[in-house]
Amino acid sequence: MLRKKSDGVAKSTRLAHILSDVAGATIDRRTFLRRSGLTAGGLAAAATVGSGMVRKAEAQTATPANVEIKKSVCTHCSVGCTVLAEVKGGVWVGQEPGFDSPFNLGSHCAKGASVREHAHGDRRLKYPTKLVDGKWTRISWDQAIDEIGDKMLEIREQSGPDSVYWLGSAKHSNEQAYLVRKFAAFWGTNNVDHQARICHSTTVAGVANTWGYGAMTNSYNDIHNSRAIFLIGGNPAEAHPVSLLHLLKAKEENSAPLIVCDPRFTRTAAHASEYVRFRPGTDVALIWGILWHVFENGWEDKEFIRTRVYGMDEVKVEVAKWTPEEVERVTGVPGSQLRRVARTLANNRPFTIIWCMGATQHTNGNNNTRAYCALGLALGSIGAAGGGANIFRGHDNVQGATDLGVLMDTLPGYYGLAEGSWKHWARVWDVDHEYMVGRFHDPEIMTKAGIPVSRWFDGVLESKENLDQPDNVRAMVFWGHAPNSQTRLPDMKKAMEMLDILVVIDPYPTMSAVMQDRTDGVYLLPASTQFETYGSVTASNRSLQWREKVFDPLFESLPDHVIMYKFATKFGFADEMFKNIEVVDGEPSIEDTLRELNRGMWTIGYTGQSPERLKKHMANQHTFDKTTLRANGGPCDGDYYGLPWPSWGTAEINHPGSPNLYDLSKPVAEGGMGFRARFGVEREVDGVMHNLLAEGVYPVGSEIEDGYPEFTYGMLKKLGWDGDLTDEERATIEQIGGDNPDGVNWKIDLSGGIQRVAIAHGCAPYGNAKARVVVWQFPDPVPLHREPLYTPRRDLVADYPTYEDGRRHRVPVLYKSIQDKDFSQDFPVILTSGRLVEYEGGGDETRSNPWLAELQQDMFVEINPFNANELGIRDGDMVWLHSPEGAKVNVKALVTERVGRNVAFMPFHFGGWWQGEDRRSKYPDGADPYVLGEASNTAQTYGYDVVTQMQETKTTLCRIERA
Repeated sequence: MLRKKSDGVAKSTRLAHILSDVAGATIDRRTFLRRSGLTAGGLAAAATVGSGMVRKAEAQTATPANVEIKKSVCTHCSVGCTVLAEVKGGVWVGQEPGFDSPFNLGSHCAKGASVREHAHGDRRLKYPTKLVDGKWTRISWDQAIDEIGDKMLEIREQSGPDSVYWLGSAKHSNEQAYLVRKFAAFWGTNNVDHQARICHSTTVAGVANTWGYGAMTNSYNDIHNSRAIFLIGGNPAEAHPVSLLHLLKAKEENSAPLIVCDPRFTRTAAHASEYVRFRPGTDVALIWGILWHVFENGWEDKEFIRTRVYGMDEVKVEVAKWTPEEVERVTGVPGSQLRRVARTLANNRPFTIIWCMGATQHTNGNNNTRAYCALGLALGSIGAAGGGANIFRGHDNVQGATDLGVLMDTLPGYYGLAEGSWKHWARVWDVDHEYMVGRFHDPEIMTKAGIPVSRWFDGVLESKENLDQPDNVRAMVFWGHAPNSQTRLPDMKKAMEMLDILVVIDPYPTMSAVMQDRTDGVYLLPASTQFETYGSVTASNRSLQWREKVFDPLFESLPDHVIMYKFATKFGFADEMFKNIEVVDGEPSIEDTLRELNRGMWTIGYTGQSPERLKKHMANQHTFDKTTLRANGGPCDGDYYGLPWPSWGTAEINHPGSPNLYDLSKPVAEGGMGFRARFGVEREVDGVMHNLLAEGVYPVGSEIEDGYPEFTYGMLKKLGWDGDLTDEERATIEQIGGDNPDGVNWKIDLSGGIQRVAIAHGCAPYGNAKARVVVWQFPDPVPLHREPLYTPRRDLVADYPTYEDGRRHRVPVLYKSIQDKDFSQDFPVILTSGRLVEYEGGGDETRSNPWLAELQQDMFVEINPFNANELGIRDGDMVWLHSPEGAKVNVKALVTERVGRNVAFMPFHFGGWWQGEDRRSKYPDGADPYVLGEASNTAQTYGYDVVTQMQETKTTLCRIERA
């Protein structure tokens, strides 16, 4: 094994000298390049040149003992790569990837390899500042909290608590995310959300309504067992680079075909056994085209469908319409290719289905995700090792922040907003339910979903009469969120300028600082990075990992939970909110916070992951198998790494976690389970009752050898199992149930007794049901193809129209009125967007990292050579890209066949330019990213998923002209 040797002395390089020279100055990109010599081979030179002289090569001595190793987790994508931080005298002096980590196996991508610079970056916000007469002015934390707090209390008094929007983050730890949702509840609003709304909300809605939980079913590591890989709408080679190691292992060792479906020939597609290029926005038609061949040839798993799936006959009726000819007319993919794909999947089971935001960010995104699920269910590839739906999440804790309820339509654990859910969390928080009701404008709005982050600015711009809340949004808090990751930026800019107050809490200023033209009422508060605090974070596969604190907060930055406590104190509810969480010197205990959320998160099994168990896992990573994730001996023997939820019951039960959801081959006590019984026991259709429970199949060791509903105290009594409860468990259940203890179910039993007893008898607490491929509560019970709002195919609109205009989540939402207008003549090119390997999210922190800034300095648009030649555009030319809604962006042309004819692609990580104007001068001194550029979403148009209000970023229209 290679081991790093260091004498602890960092050798100064020419590049380091240059960066130190410019660190405090405001420079443009060209000046940066000129000074750093990163033109025409300068990067290679910078890698080989020392501090101006050639030195004799010397062997290095071993790392001295006074260098302490701290284990943390990369703060970028959701793979969960371990970072080994080398700390000397409180200073982070070096880093290595974690070789013992089952996830990254000693690997890092470019972003992960440079996280030390993210934490130590000199482009960070260093102290609180506010905008005064157009100038950034330094203020103290006390002044910031007082001024912001006074203004928000004034707004609350005048317009109600819903007029302040608390936008949380996928960059928070689990404990901080939980406190954000709890904070919003104590403030008295459901106007709280985070990045998941605009990346995977359609996944959560679609998948949870198919088989019970809305998360990745298996793991990156379990892909090692896959016999085929079906990847659609994702580009892990750039978005989650380390994850590609797991895909390639299956491809090489299992000879597993890798099928990549994408409108763009990505770096992932370059590894494909079969690449399927299809028209953006036609995912459902493509999937039904594959299933047409499956059903036509009888390749479906008939026994799996009979015993474990409801509604496949209705899907077959829709699929029958999608003949090879019709699929090619709509998607552009030949029927012969889709027959080959269908045969490949049928002959290589179990196969895994992987998707990301290319699939979700559509006006019918929930239809896409449910269609993928139907494909896996039809071929019997769900609930097995090597199978499942492996849904790659984006940010490092977007899974955890979603689980913890930083959402406008749920409380922690996906409990929803019904009165019973609020009563459950009031019991967990040890506060009176009536006290919580009193925090809201009225009891009715307390149970009503808030405004999604994708639509927050419509809460500002719409007239009060068009909103389903007392008044407009008047204050906005961006707490770890990049605005340029959202569409319709011209409308957002207008809304920002109408707010009474705009607050940004972030280690970096984000594009919020410069995209609006305010002269006052903007506050930038420096949050610490996750390396300056500690706590748990949930990887995409549902495993929790514990981050150690690497070093103390730099400059005047504060951890997010400390800032939260300051605001709670200002608003007068700190004593109630933190009554069971120890606060020392103004900092709430992370361990106490995790224990509190453990007390309430029964629904998804965030109850067994105590701080002690998570710390033990991180300390013993080397004992876990790199494919099964199960510890083989050692202190964690039998556990699955990170206790992937559900880890049922209390920590004392010692449930090992659940590596693969819905796997009947294991006992429930060892991570097995059937599909969740959350859709009822029966469904009546035309007077006929249909069974929704599993038929004759069950987890190994189950004493109920058939399907069964979710467990309640009454069900335990009917089975004669209530005698297994302890006196303390029974007393807790009876106290919660009051006049109806039999109605207390496994989700609200704070004792954990119902779960414990069910598992002791081999049963999953949530029941054993069929997955459903018909979601009768959704606008399209069976997924349908619907043409995008901005479609170039006017000939298909009559056959596949969009939805009628309506209202959703407190605001009006448009569909048909947009699609009825023909933009295709003036805007003939389909515009889509996506990620780059060098940058992440809105890009503020990665574009502020000099090591990443070197790698990608220009915002660009990919144009097919045919279109470029027709327009007289050459590679490297500056072009104007025009939006049908009137916006335009000035970017560099990248002429490439990665995109097909009449399709253009832009990355969404850039910001700092506004429709041709460089806004570097508007940043606070020393806090401007090294690389600026136009934001793709300035040119992105209107469009939202009909169920979740996920924004449409993958298929709109544009016009491109040479600048």
